[in-house]
Amino acid sequence: MTTAPFIRLHPADDVLIARSQLLSGATVEGIAVRGMVPPGHKIATHAIAPGAPVRRYNQVIGFASRAIGPGEHVHTHNLDMGPDKGDFARDYAFGADVKPAAPRQEASFMGIRRADGRVATRNYIGILSSVNCSATVARAIAAHFSRQTNPAALADFPHIDGVVALTHGTGCGMDGEGLGLQLLERTLAGYARHANFGAVVVVGLGCEANQISAWLAHSSLREGDTLRTFNIQDTGGTRQSVDKGIALVTGMLASANAVTREPCSASHITIGLQCGGSDGYSGISANPALGAAVDLLVAHGGTAILSETPEVYGAEHLLTRRAVAPAIAEKLIARIRWWEHYTKINGGEMNNNPSPGNKAGGLTTILEKSLGAVAKGGTTNLEGVFEYAEPVTAHGFVFMDTPGYDPVSATGQVAGGANLICFTTGRGSAYGCAPTPSLKLATNTALWKKQEEDMDINCGEIIDGSSTVQAMGEQIFALILATASGTHSKSEQHGYGQNEFVPWQVGAVM
Repeated sequence: MTTAPFIRLHPADDVLIARSQLLSGATVEGIAVRGMVPPGHKIATHAIAPGAPVRRYNQVIGFASRAIGPGEHVHTHNLDMGPDKGDFARDYAFGADVKPAAPRQEASFMGIRRADGRVATRNYIGILSSVNCSATVARAIAAHFSRQTNPAALADFPHIDGVVALTHGTGCGMDGEGLGLQLLERTLAGYARHANFGAVVVVGLGCEANQISAWLAHSSLREGDTLRTFNIQDTGGTRQSVDKGIALVTGMLASANAVTREPCSASHITIGLQCGGSDGYSGISANPALGAAVDLLVAHGGTAILSETPEVYGAEHLLTRRAVAPAIAEKLIARIRWWEHYTKINGGEMNNNPSPGNKAGGLTTILEKSLGAVAKGGTTNLEGVFEYAEPVTAHGFVFMDTPGYDPVSATGQVAGGANLICFTTGRGSAYGCAPTPSLKLATNTALWKKQEEDMDINCGEIIDGSSTVQAMGEQIFALILATASGTHSKSEQHGYGQNEFVPWQVGAVM
Protein backbone atom coordinates (compact mmCIF):
# COMPACT_ATOMS: atom_id res chain seq x y z
CA MET A 1 0.00 0.00 0.00
CA THR A 2 1.37 3.44 -1.01
CA THR A 3 1.04 6.28 1.47
CA ALA A 4 1.67 9.97 0.93
CA PRO A 5 4.97 11.31 2.30
CA PHE A 6 3.08 13.81 4.47
CA ILE A 7 0.00 14.04 6.71
CA ARG A 8 -2.59 16.83 6.53
CA LEU A 9 -4.56 16.92 9.78
CA HIS A 10 -7.15 19.58 8.89
CA PRO A 11 -8.01 21.47 5.69
CA ALA A 12 -7.45 24.81 7.44
CA ASP A 13 -3.96 23.93 8.72
CA ASP A 14 -0.95 26.01 7.68
CA VAL A 15 1.42 23.03 7.98
CA LEU A 16 1.77 19.43 6.87
CA ILE A 17 3.54 16.72 8.89
CA ALA A 18 6.35 14.74 7.24
CA ARG A 19 5.60 11.01 7.34
CA SER A 20 9.22 10.30 6.38
CA GLN A 21 12.28 12.45 5.77
CA LEU A 22 11.60 14.98 3.00
CA LEU A 23 14.48 16.14 0.82
CA SER A 24 14.89 19.58 -0.66
CA GLY A 25 13.17 19.88 -4.01
CA ALA A 26 10.59 17.15 -3.32
CA THR A 27 7.05 18.18 -4.23
CA VAL A 28 4.32 18.13 -1.59
CA GLU A 29 0.83 19.17 -2.73
CA GLY A 30 2.47 21.04 -5.58
CA ILE A 31 4.84 22.85 -3.22
CA ALA A 32 8.62 22.41 -3.50
CA VAL A 33 10.22 21.47 -0.16
CA ARG A 34 12.96 23.90 0.91
CA GLY A 35 15.74 22.09 2.71
CA MET A 36 15.64 18.75 4.49
CA VAL A 37 12.66 18.12 6.79
CA PRO A 38 12.99 15.26 9.36
CA PRO A 39 10.18 12.76 10.02
CA GLY A 40 7.45 14.15 12.28
CA HIS A 41 8.37 17.76 11.52
CA LYS A 42 6.28 20.45 9.82
CA ILE A 43 6.42 22.21 6.45
CA ALA A 44 4.50 25.34 5.49
CA THR A 45 1.70 24.96 2.91
CA HIS A 46 1.82 28.65 1.95
CA ALA A 47 3.63 31.88 2.73
CA ILE A 48 3.18 33.00 6.35
CA ALA A 49 3.81 36.60 7.37
CA PRO A 50 5.82 37.52 10.47
CA GLY A 51 3.61 37.54 13.56
CA ALA A 52 0.83 35.55 11.89
CA PRO A 53 -0.70 32.61 13.78
CA VAL A 54 0.19 29.13 12.56
CA ARG A 55 -2.40 26.37 12.79
CA ARG A 56 -2.17 22.61 13.25
CA TYR A 57 -5.27 20.54 14.18
CA ASN A 58 -7.05 23.77 13.12
CA GLN A 59 -5.73 25.27 16.36
CA VAL A 60 -3.05 27.91 16.95
CA ILE A 61 0.31 26.32 17.81
CA GLY A 62 2.33 29.54 17.76
CA PHE A 63 3.22 32.62 15.72
CA ALA A 64 5.70 33.10 12.91
CA SER A 65 8.81 34.78 14.33
CA ARG A 66 9.87 35.73 10.78
CA ALA A 67 8.54 35.30 7.27
CA ILE A 68 8.02 31.66 6.33
CA GLY A 69 7.98 30.60 2.70
CA PRO A 70 5.91 27.82 1.11
CA GLY A 71 7.58 24.44 1.58
CA GLU A 72 9.86 25.73 4.34
CA HIS A 73 10.58 23.73 7.49
CA VAL A 74 8.51 25.21 10.33
CA HIS A 75 10.19 24.82 13.72
CA THR A 76 11.93 26.70 16.52
CA HIS A 77 13.90 28.91 14.11
CA ASN A 78 10.76 30.54 12.73
CA LEU A 79 7.89 29.71 15.11
CA ASP A 80 7.42 30.71 18.76
CA MET A 81 4.77 31.66 21.29
CA GLY A 82 4.66 35.27 20.08
CA PRO A 83 5.37 38.48 22.00
CA ASP A 84 2.55 37.73 24.46
CA LYS A 85 3.86 34.21 25.20
CA GLY A 86 0.70 32.55 23.99
CA ASP A 87 -1.65 34.93 25.75
CA PHE A 88 -4.27 34.92 23.00
CA ALA A 89 -8.00 34.40 23.19
CA ARG A 90 -9.30 30.87 23.63
CA ASP A 91 -13.02 30.19 23.55
CA TYR A 92 -13.61 28.28 26.78
CA ALA A 93 -17.34 27.85 25.96
CA PHE A 94 -18.07 25.93 29.17
CA GLY A 95 -20.01 22.77 28.40
CA ALA A 96 -20.57 23.56 24.72
CA ASP A 97 -19.45 20.10 23.58
CA VAL A 98 -21.13 18.02 26.30
CA LYS A 99 -22.94 15.10 24.72
CA PRO A 100 -25.19 12.25 25.85
CA ALA A 101 -23.41 9.28 27.38
CA ALA A 102 -22.72 6.36 25.07
CA PRO A 103 -24.81 3.21 25.63
CA ARG A 104 -23.43 1.31 28.62
CA GLN A 105 -21.39 -1.77 27.78
CA GLU A 106 -20.22 -4.56 30.08
CA ALA A 107 -16.71 -5.86 29.49
CA SER A 108 -15.01 -7.73 32.31
CA PHE A 109 -11.51 -8.62 33.47
CA MET A 110 -10.05 -10.98 36.04
CA GLY A 111 -9.54 -8.74 39.05
CA ILE A 112 -8.82 -9.13 42.76
CA ARG A 113 -11.79 -8.10 44.85
CA ARG A 114 -10.93 -6.63 48.27
CA ALA A 115 -13.14 -7.08 51.33
CA ASP A 116 -14.40 -3.49 51.06
CA GLY A 117 -15.50 -3.94 47.43
CA ARG A 118 -12.54 -2.27 45.74
CA VAL A 119 -10.94 -4.19 42.87
CA ALA A 120 -7.20 -4.54 42.33
CA THR A 121 -5.19 -5.31 39.22
CA ARG A 122 -2.12 -6.40 41.23
CA ASN A 123 -1.41 -7.70 44.73
CA TYR A 124 1.72 -6.23 46.33
CA ILE A 125 2.95 -5.56 49.84
CA GLY A 126 4.31 -2.02 50.10
CA ILE A 127 7.05 -0.54 52.27
CA LEU A 128 6.61 3.25 52.42
CA SER A 129 9.04 5.72 53.95
CA SER A 130 7.71 8.78 55.75
CA VAL A 131 10.97 10.62 55.11
CA ASN A 132 14.13 10.18 53.06
CA CYS A 133 16.01 9.29 56.26
CA SER A 134 14.15 5.97 56.46
CA ALA A 135 14.54 5.10 52.78
CA THR A 136 17.52 2.79 53.24
CA VAL A 137 15.73 0.74 55.89
CA ALA A 138 12.60 0.53 53.73
CA ARG A 139 14.62 -0.71 50.75
CA ALA A 140 16.46 -3.27 52.88
CA ILE A 141 13.16 -4.71 54.12
CA ALA A 142 11.84 -5.07 50.59
CA ALA A 143 15.13 -6.51 49.34
CA HIS A 144 14.80 -9.42 51.78
CA PHE A 145 11.72 -10.56 49.86
CA SER A 146 13.19 -10.14 46.37
CA ARG A 147 12.38 -13.11 44.14
CA GLN A 148 15.65 -12.49 42.29
CA THR A 149 18.04 -12.54 45.26
CA ASN A 150 16.04 -14.50 47.85
CA PRO A 151 13.52 -16.67 45.97
CA ALA A 152 12.69 -18.74 49.06
CA ALA A 153 11.14 -15.76 50.88
CA LEU A 154 7.98 -15.71 48.73
CA ALA A 155 8.11 -19.26 47.38
CA ASP A 156 4.99 -20.28 49.31
CA PHE A 157 3.03 -17.15 48.38
CA PRO A 158 2.43 -17.23 44.62
CA HIS A 159 -0.48 -14.79 44.71
CA ILE A 160 1.71 -11.95 46.00
CA ASP A 161 3.24 -9.97 43.12
CA GLY A 162 6.11 -8.81 45.29
CA VAL A 163 7.25 -6.63 48.17
CA VAL A 164 8.22 -3.15 46.96
CA ALA A 165 9.84 -0.18 48.70
CA LEU A 166 8.52 3.22 47.64
CA THR A 167 10.88 5.84 49.00
CA HIS A 168 11.34 9.53 48.26
CA GLY A 169 13.61 12.51 48.82
CA THR A 170 11.56 14.65 51.17
CA GLY A 171 9.57 14.46 54.44
CA CYS A 172 11.57 17.01 56.44
CA GLY A 173 13.08 20.47 56.08
CA MET A 174 9.65 21.76 55.13
CA ASP A 175 6.80 23.84 56.53
CA GLY A 176 4.87 21.64 58.93
CA GLU A 177 1.58 23.12 57.71
CA GLY A 178 2.52 24.05 54.15
CA LEU A 179 1.37 22.81 50.77
CA GLY A 180 4.44 20.62 50.32
CA LEU A 181 3.67 18.53 53.38
CA GLN A 182 -0.03 18.39 52.51
CA LEU A 183 0.82 16.95 49.09
CA LEU A 184 3.19 14.38 50.61
CA GLU A 185 0.65 13.30 53.21
CA ARG A 186 -2.04 12.95 50.56
CA THR A 187 0.26 10.97 48.28
CA LEU A 188 1.37 8.53 50.97
CA ALA A 189 -2.22 8.08 52.12
CA GLY A 190 -3.33 7.30 48.58
CA TYR A 191 -0.69 4.60 48.30
CA ALA A 192 -1.36 3.23 51.77
CA ARG A 193 -5.01 2.62 50.90
CA HIS A 194 -4.44 1.64 47.26
CA ALA A 195 -6.33 -1.47 46.19
CA ASN A 196 -3.18 -2.94 44.59
CA PHE A 197 -1.54 -3.21 48.02
CA GLY A 198 -2.67 -6.17 50.08
CA ALA A 199 -0.75 -4.74 53.04
CA VAL A 200 1.54 -1.81 53.83
CA VAL A 201 4.33 -1.08 56.31
CA VAL A 202 5.34 2.57 56.86
CA VAL A 203 8.83 3.29 58.20
CA GLY A 204 9.79 6.64 59.74
CA LEU A 205 12.89 8.01 61.40
CA GLY A 206 11.11 9.60 64.34
CA CYS A 207 12.02 13.29 64.38
CA GLU A 208 10.95 14.29 60.87
CA ALA A 209 8.42 16.97 59.92
CA ASN A 210 6.19 14.29 58.41
CA GLN A 211 5.28 12.64 61.70
CA ILE A 212 3.58 9.29 61.15
CA SER A 213 1.06 9.88 63.96
CA ALA A 214 -0.02 13.21 62.46
CA TRP A 215 -0.13 11.69 58.97
CA LEU A 216 -2.43 8.91 60.16
CA ALA A 217 -4.76 11.40 61.82
CA HIS A 218 -4.83 13.81 58.88
CA SER A 219 -5.46 10.93 56.45
CA SER A 220 -8.17 9.19 58.51
CA LEU A 221 -6.03 6.04 58.57
CA ARG A 222 -5.64 3.62 61.45
CA GLU A 223 -3.15 0.87 62.07
CA GLY A 224 -4.42 -2.68 61.75
CA ASP A 225 -3.59 -6.04 60.23
CA THR A 226 -2.90 -4.53 56.80
CA LEU A 227 -1.25 -1.25 57.88
CA ARG A 228 1.65 -1.18 60.33
CA THR A 229 4.03 1.67 61.18
CA PHE A 230 7.17 2.20 63.23
CA ASN A 231 10.12 4.60 63.69
CA ILE A 232 13.83 3.78 63.51
CA GLN A 233 14.66 5.89 66.57
CA ASP A 234 12.09 4.03 68.69
CA THR A 235 13.20 0.62 67.43
CA GLY A 236 16.89 0.92 68.19
CA GLY A 237 18.62 1.73 64.92
CA THR A 238 19.07 0.39 61.42
CA ARG A 239 19.65 -3.34 61.94
CA GLN A 240 16.85 -3.76 64.46
CA SER A 241 14.52 -1.72 62.26
CA VAL A 242 15.22 -3.89 59.23
CA ASP A 243 14.62 -7.00 61.32
CA LYS A 244 11.36 -5.55 62.66
CA GLY A 245 10.16 -4.67 59.19
CA ILE A 246 10.94 -8.15 57.89
CA ALA A 247 9.05 -9.66 60.79
CA LEU A 248 6.02 -7.43 60.16
CA VAL A 249 5.92 -8.34 56.47
CA THR A 250 6.39 -12.03 57.23
CA GLY A 251 3.33 -11.85 59.46
CA MET A 252 1.31 -10.33 56.61
CA LEU A 253 2.22 -12.84 53.89
CA ALA A 254 -0.38 -15.52 54.52
CA SER A 255 -3.36 -13.17 54.57
CA ALA A 256 -2.05 -11.12 51.61
CA ASN A 257 -1.65 -14.33 49.62
CA ALA A 258 -5.24 -15.43 50.29
CA VAL A 259 -6.68 -13.87 47.14
CA THR A 260 -7.99 -15.18 43.85
CA ARG A 261 -8.81 -13.47 40.59
CA GLU A 262 -12.44 -13.41 39.56
CA PRO A 263 -14.50 -11.78 36.78
CA CYS A 264 -15.01 -8.10 37.56
CA SER A 265 -16.64 -5.28 35.64
CA ALA A 266 -14.35 -3.02 33.62
CA SER A 267 -15.97 -0.20 35.59
CA HIS A 268 -13.40 -0.97 38.30
CA ILE A 269 -10.51 0.01 36.01
CA THR A 270 -9.04 3.49 36.51
CA ILE A 271 -6.32 4.46 34.05
CA GLY A 272 -3.76 7.21 34.47
CA LEU A 273 -2.98 8.74 31.06
CA GLN A 274 0.64 9.73 30.48
CA CYS A 275 2.82 10.86 27.59
CA GLY A 276 6.58 11.21 27.78
CA GLY A 277 9.30 11.64 25.20
CA SER A 278 6.61 12.95 22.85
CA ASP A 279 7.26 13.65 19.18
CA GLY A 280 5.49 15.11 16.17
CA TYR A 281 3.52 11.90 15.74
CA SER A 282 2.18 11.70 19.30
CA GLY A 283 -0.91 13.75 18.55
CA ILE A 284 -1.56 11.78 15.34
CA SER A 285 -1.12 8.14 16.37
CA ALA A 286 -0.66 6.99 19.97
CA ASN A 287 -2.50 9.80 21.75
CA PRO A 288 -5.72 9.71 19.70
CA ALA A 289 -5.60 5.89 19.68
CA LEU A 290 -5.37 5.94 23.47
CA GLY A 291 -8.25 8.44 23.41
CA ALA A 292 -10.31 5.93 21.43
CA ALA A 293 -9.52 3.30 24.07
CA VAL A 294 -10.55 5.78 26.79
CA ASP A 295 -13.91 6.27 25.07
CA LEU A 296 -14.39 2.50 25.13
CA LEU A 297 -13.40 2.27 28.80
CA VAL A 298 -15.80 5.07 29.75
CA ALA A 299 -18.59 3.33 27.83
CA HIS A 300 -17.91 0.29 30.04
CA GLY A 301 -18.16 2.39 33.21
CA GLY A 302 -14.43 2.84 33.79
CA THR A 303 -12.42 5.95 34.60
CA ALA A 304 -9.51 7.70 32.89
CA ILE A 305 -7.40 10.45 34.45
CA LEU A 306 -5.78 13.04 32.18
CA SER A 307 -3.08 15.06 33.95
CA GLU A 308 0.13 17.04 33.34
CA THR A 309 -1.40 20.52 33.60
CA PRO A 310 1.55 22.30 31.94
CA GLU A 311 0.97 19.97 28.97
CA VAL A 312 -2.66 20.94 28.45
CA TYR A 313 -1.76 24.65 28.52
CA GLY A 314 -3.06 26.21 25.32
CA ALA A 315 -5.48 23.34 24.79
CA GLU A 316 -7.49 23.72 27.99
CA HIS A 317 -10.38 25.21 26.01
CA LEU A 318 -10.90 21.80 24.39
CA LEU A 319 -11.51 20.40 27.88
CA THR A 320 -13.68 23.18 29.31
CA ARG A 321 -16.04 22.70 26.37
CA ARG A 322 -16.57 19.11 27.57
CA ALA A 323 -17.14 19.95 31.27
CA VAL A 324 -20.51 18.74 32.55
CA ALA A 325 -20.77 21.69 34.97
CA PRO A 326 -19.37 25.25 34.96
CA ALA A 327 -17.68 24.66 38.33
CA ILE A 328 -15.61 21.85 36.80
CA ALA A 329 -14.41 24.06 33.95
CA GLU A 330 -13.70 26.92 36.36
CA LYS A 331 -11.59 24.65 38.55
CA LEU A 332 -9.49 23.62 35.56
CA ILE A 333 -8.91 27.25 34.54
CA ALA A 334 -7.99 28.09 38.15
CA ARG A 335 -5.28 25.43 38.05
CA ILE A 336 -3.97 26.83 34.75
CA ARG A 337 -3.75 30.30 36.34
CA TRP A 338 -1.96 28.82 39.36
CA TRP A 339 0.65 27.29 37.04
CA GLU A 340 1.18 30.57 35.21
CA HIS A 341 1.86 32.23 38.58
CA TYR A 342 3.97 29.33 39.88
CA THR A 343 6.28 29.27 36.86
CA LYS A 344 6.62 33.05 36.89
CA ILE A 345 7.68 33.31 40.55
CA ASN A 346 10.24 30.56 39.89
CA GLY A 347 11.75 32.44 36.95
CA GLY A 348 10.28 30.23 34.24
CA GLU A 349 7.43 30.22 31.77
CA MET A 350 4.99 27.65 30.46
CA ASN A 351 6.88 27.34 27.17
CA ASN A 352 9.95 25.99 29.02
CA ASN A 353 8.17 22.74 28.17
CA PRO A 354 8.63 21.06 25.51
CA SER A 355 11.92 19.33 26.25
CA PRO A 356 14.90 19.14 23.87
CA GLY A 357 13.83 15.61 22.92
CA ASN A 358 10.30 16.78 22.13
CA LYS A 359 11.72 19.46 19.83
CA ALA A 360 14.06 17.01 18.12
CA GLY A 361 10.96 14.89 17.43
CA GLY A 362 9.14 17.76 15.73
CA LEU A 363 7.27 19.61 18.50
CA THR A 364 7.96 23.34 18.60
CA THR A 365 5.86 25.03 21.30
CA ILE A 366 3.90 23.99 24.38
CA LEU A 367 0.73 24.86 22.47
CA GLU A 368 1.52 22.25 19.82
CA LYS A 369 2.49 19.68 22.43
CA SER A 370 -0.64 20.29 24.48
CA LEU A 371 -3.01 20.04 21.54
CA GLY A 372 -1.64 16.58 20.83
CA ALA A 373 -1.52 15.59 24.50
CA VAL A 374 -5.21 16.23 25.20
CA ALA A 375 -6.09 13.68 22.51
CA LYS A 376 -5.29 11.00 25.10
CA GLY A 377 -8.52 11.99 26.84
CA GLY A 378 -10.79 10.86 24.02
CA THR A 379 -14.07 12.62 23.33
CA THR A 380 -16.37 11.96 26.29
CA ASN A 381 -17.57 14.50 28.85
CA LEU A 382 -15.25 15.91 31.53
CA GLU A 383 -16.78 14.68 34.78
CA GLY A 384 -14.44 16.20 37.36
CA VAL A 385 -11.20 18.05 38.15
CA PHE A 386 -9.07 16.89 41.08
CA GLU A 387 -6.02 18.26 42.83
CA TYR A 388 -2.75 16.34 43.03
CA ALA A 389 -3.10 12.91 44.70
CA GLU A 390 -6.69 13.66 45.65
CA PRO A 391 -8.93 10.55 45.65
CA VAL A 392 -10.73 10.36 42.32
CA THR A 393 -14.39 9.90 43.22
CA ALA A 394 -16.01 10.53 39.81
CA HIS A 395 -16.43 7.93 37.07
CA GLY A 396 -15.69 8.57 33.42
CA PHE A 397 -13.15 11.01 32.00
CA VAL A 398 -11.58 13.29 34.64
CA PHE A 399 -8.60 15.60 35.07
CA MET A 400 -6.01 15.72 37.87
CA ASP A 401 -3.68 18.70 38.35
CA THR A 402 -0.08 17.46 38.23
CA PRO A 403 3.28 18.60 36.86
CA GLY A 404 4.24 17.44 33.39
CA TYR A 405 7.21 15.40 34.68
CA ASP A 406 6.04 11.84 34.17
CA PRO A 407 7.13 10.12 37.43
CA VAL A 408 5.67 12.95 39.53
CA SER A 409 2.46 13.04 37.50
CA ALA A 410 1.87 9.29 37.54
CA THR A 411 2.63 9.14 41.28
CA GLY A 412 -0.26 11.56 41.84
CA GLN A 413 -2.57 9.55 39.59
CA VAL A 414 -1.82 6.28 41.40
CA ALA A 415 -2.34 8.01 44.75
CA GLY A 416 -5.71 9.10 43.39
CA GLY A 417 -6.64 5.49 42.63
CA ALA A 418 -5.31 4.64 39.17
CA ASN A 419 -4.80 0.88 38.97
CA LEU A 420 -3.26 0.95 35.49
CA ILE A 421 -1.13 3.48 33.55
CA CYS A 422 -1.11 3.97 29.77
CA PHE A 423 1.99 5.84 28.64
CA THR A 424 2.50 7.07 25.07
CA THR A 425 5.99 7.89 23.80
CA GLY A 426 7.61 8.86 20.53
CA ARG A 427 11.24 9.22 21.56
CA GLY A 428 11.32 6.19 23.84
CA SER A 429 10.80 5.91 27.57
CA ALA A 430 12.06 3.84 30.45
CA TYR A 431 9.33 3.83 33.04
CA GLY A 432 7.23 1.63 35.31
CA CYS A 433 5.01 2.32 38.29
CA ALA A 434 4.61 -0.11 41.21
CA PRO A 435 2.07 -1.13 42.38
CA THR A 436 0.25 -0.17 39.17
CA PRO A 437 1.19 -1.80 35.84
CA SER A 438 2.20 0.59 33.06
CA LEU A 439 1.67 0.03 29.33
CA LYS A 440 3.91 1.77 26.77
CA LEU A 441 2.45 2.88 23.45
CA ALA A 442 4.96 3.73 20.71
CA THR A 443 3.93 6.54 18.35
CA ASN A 444 6.03 5.36 15.39
CA THR A 445 7.31 2.11 13.93
CA ALA A 446 10.96 3.18 13.98
CA LEU A 447 10.79 3.48 17.77
CA TRP A 448 8.94 0.16 18.02
CA LYS A 449 11.68 -1.63 16.07
CA LYS A 450 14.46 0.04 18.06
CA GLN A 451 12.97 -0.34 21.55
CA GLU A 452 10.49 -3.19 21.23
CA GLU A 453 11.67 -4.72 24.50
CA ASP A 454 10.22 -1.69 26.30
CA MET A 455 7.11 -1.03 24.18
CA ASP A 456 3.81 -2.89 24.61
CA ILE A 457 2.06 -1.81 21.43
CA ASN A 458 3.00 -0.11 18.14
CA CYS A 459 0.68 2.75 17.26
CA GLY A 460 3.03 3.65 14.41
CA GLU A 461 0.85 1.43 12.24
CA ILE A 462 -1.48 4.45 12.04
CA ILE A 463 1.32 6.56 10.53
CA ASP A 464 2.27 3.70 8.21
CA GLY A 465 -1.31 3.48 6.96
CA SER A 466 -1.79 -0.15 8.03
CA SER A 467 -4.20 0.63 10.87
CA THR A 468 -6.66 3.30 11.98
CA VAL A 469 -7.08 5.25 15.20
CA GLN A 470 -10.28 3.37 16.04
CA ALA A 471 -8.84 -0.07 15.31
CA MET A 472 -5.74 0.70 17.38
CA GLY A 473 -7.97 1.98 20.20
CA GLU A 474 -9.78 -1.35 20.27
CA GLN A 475 -6.42 -3.13 20.39
CA ILE A 476 -5.28 -0.95 23.29
CA PHE A 477 -8.55 -1.57 25.16
CA ALA A 478 -8.09 -5.34 24.78
CA LEU A 479 -4.54 -5.02 26.12
CA ILE A 480 -5.83 -2.96 29.06
CA LEU A 481 -8.23 -5.76 30.01
CA ALA A 482 -5.51 -8.41 29.67
CA THR A 483 -3.02 -6.42 31.74
CA ALA A 484 -5.60 -5.68 34.42
CA SER A 485 -6.20 -9.45 34.52
CA GLY A 486 -2.57 -10.15 35.38
CA THR A 487 -0.60 -10.21 32.12
CA HIS A 488 2.72 -8.51 32.83
CA SER A 489 3.64 -5.35 30.93
CA LYS A 490 7.14 -4.89 29.48
CA SER A 491 8.11 -2.51 32.30
CA GLU A 492 7.04 -5.09 34.88
CA GLN A 493 9.17 -7.72 33.17
CA HIS A 494 12.17 -5.38 33.48
CA GLY A 495 11.50 -4.68 37.16
CA TYR A 496 10.60 -1.00 36.87
CA GLY A 497 8.41 0.67 39.45
CA GLN A 498 10.09 1.30 42.78
CA ASN A 499 12.46 4.13 41.85
CA GLU A 500 9.71 5.87 39.87
CA PHE A 501 7.74 6.81 43.00
CA VAL A 502 8.28 10.60 43.05
CA PRO A 503 5.83 12.73 45.09
CA TRP A 504 5.50 16.34 43.97
CA GLN A 505 7.76 18.69 45.97
CA VAL A 506 6.73 22.33 46.23
CA GLY A 507 7.85 25.09 48.57
CA ALA A 508 11.08 26.00 50.26
CA VAL A 509 13.53 23.33 51.47
CA MET A 510 14.61 24.60 54.88
